Amino acid sequence: MTIAYVLLNCDLGAEVDLVEKLNEIEQVKDVFETIGTHDIMIKLEAENFEKIREIVSWNIQKLDKVRSTSTLIRKDN
Repeated sequence: MTIAYVLLNCDLGAEVDLVEKLNEIEQVKDVFETIGTHDIMIKLEAENFEKIREIVSWNIQKLDKVRSTSTLIRKDN
């Protein structure tokens, strides 16, 4: 299992709607609004790196009012 954290920036005021839409994605395990450099933080769990990339590219970045994302993949030791 691959775990990733996605930091998301969105249009002003779009946070609540985006959190609802993000929670509908099966691989999203946690999502919440943040204060600081980014607006939303998402925890994803998927089978592998390629699936994480697919979810971010096709399911998250394509959502209306998403401005940018930054993805961090957890390194297993």
